[in-house]
Amino acid sequence: MNTPTAATTTPLKRLAIHSTSTCAAQASAYGKCILATYTDVTKDVCKEDFAKFAKCLRDAMGRKW
Repeated sequence: MNTPTAATTTPLKRLAIHSTSTCAAQASAYGKCILATYTDVTKDVCKEDFAKFAKCLRDAMGRKW
């Protein structure tokens, strides 16, 4: 079985790979924040954790959004 390279992997697949492996720690922190506050949601309550996760994904994907 051939492993797809970055050039042959679709952007969506690359995003999925990076969000579950490369940025797992940031995704976990963001998820824990959401889980802890989902019953009392307020604007920007997890903004800091989301910003770290988003930055990790942008860096991992190698794109400027």
